[in-house]
Amino acid sequence: MSDQTAVFKAEHVSKSFGGVQALQDVHFEIFPGEVHALLGENGAGKSTLIKIITGVHQPDTGTLFLDGQPIRFAGTREAQEHGVAGIYQEPSLFPDLDIAENILVGRQPVRRGAVDWKRMYQEAGALLARLGLPLDPRTKARDLSVAQQQMVEIARALSINAKILIMDEPTSSLTLHEVEELFAIVRQLRAAGTAVVFISHRLEELFALADRVTILRDGTYVGTRPMADVTTDDLIRMMVGRALGELFPKQAVAPGEVILQVENLGVEGSFSGVSFELRRGEILGMAGLIGAGRTNVARALFGTEPATAGTIKLDGKVVTIASPDAAMALGIGYVPEDRKEHGLVLEMSIGRNITLPVLPRFTRLGWLDERRERQAATADARRLEVKMAGPGQKAGELSGGNQQKVVLAKWLGTQPRVLILDEPTRGIDVGTKAAVHGLMSNLAAQGMAILMISSELPEVLGMSDRILVMREGRLTGQFSRAEATQETIMAAATAA
Repeated sequence: MSDQTAVFKAEHVSKSFGGVQALQDVHFEIFPGEVHALLGENGAGKSTLIKIITGVHQPDTGTLFLDGQPIRFAGTREAQEHGVAGIYQEPSLFPDLDIAENILVGRQPVRRGAVDWKRMYQEAGALLARLGLPLDPRTKARDLSVAQQQMVEIARALSINAKILIMDEPTSSLTLHEVEELFAIVRQLRAAGTAVVFISHRLEELFALADRVTILRDGTYVGTRPMADVTTDDLIRMMVGRALGELFPKQAVAPGEVILQVENLGVEGSFSGVSFELRRGEILGMAGLIGAGRTNVARALFGTEPATAGTIKLDGKVVTIASPDAAMALGIGYVPEDRKEHGLVLEMSIGRNITLPVLPRFTRLGWLDERRERQAATADARRLEVKMAGPGQKAGELSGGNQQKVVLAKWLGTQPRVLILDEPTRGIDVGTKAAVHGLMSNLAAQGMAILMISSELPEVLGMSDRILVMREGRLTGQFSRAEATQETIMAAATAA
């Protein structure tokens, strides 16, 4: 690609926030018709670089070039006017506007001083057809799936004739089929000459899609390599600065007695007839496509969506779990799928988030002993190696991986006997994944019973002693570690 002019280039770019150096002397370039992966651990500087490319931030030092000419975007609007568009992990559509309005928002065709609705729907329909999307442009955004919302955002990028499309973790909430549809569209854009910056923590996706990869570590540039010339181990070593060892460090543990027994459990409208056992020292994986009902089972066991049918037994005794308080009193902890929405209070300090479920432990005669609380929270955070300025720092200021560690510290502080982990490594980097997996393995070795829900088959296969599979609200398969393969799990997850 050296004989081509890069559509975008960043040279010697640095950026700091309040004395914290986010980027230091970073280089990045992308060519027309290239899918370029941007890789690094949480906190490596990827988000800052993206925000500089899209005009959210301006660099402190360094130069940006667009089509070989120096450029400095004053904001996202100016970046879009120059053909730079971004699609993020969480779609940014206006839910009460229809597809056409979202695609052409701020740029609606006008006739005689009024919006030309007929032309707007024609233009939006043409963009959807170009992407092969069978969607009615009059459909409200709130009625779309996450995957469909992302496709609409791609159509919006096409409507501004984007030269550069940045995709930040676009597959984190998609089913395998939806991921394939997205990849097909990305390849179509690449063939048409669009430059695509693709960010994902799922390395297998990068090998399937990307032409080259640039790696950042601790805000610095590590290198750029053709994907054909690197292995998974090479990428991990460049990301974390060392060989990682095993990504799935599963210890062989002889499971103990049954601690949790579920019989014909159901929640009306969500799932039914679910039965399984969970033993001390066991990691029980739960696989299935998004929407199969796995999270609903977890919520029923934790009392946030109480069961309407069936029984739950702990240590052989029937229990009623009508609320999270009841679940916690029984020794059940729950790390939810959406850490920002349900796992943390982002505006609250790290320390207070960690101690929130056990705050009464630090009170005496109705008064909170803040010194004891702070000491306990600091110890828990350090045990999980949370990278933070201190326990008083806001949880919302942490990277995704460190936020996940805070959620884990919070629930481990309740000393649960049963720990439910719903997508425990979603959206976190490979180094933090390995740390979370190591923690899970150690907890199981100490006798904790773990129910792990995951959409990542390598994680399910690598960390589980047994695997349950759900489809459309029912259990469709149960496999031992030795029996389970990607093929058998996917067959159970998709079979009619």
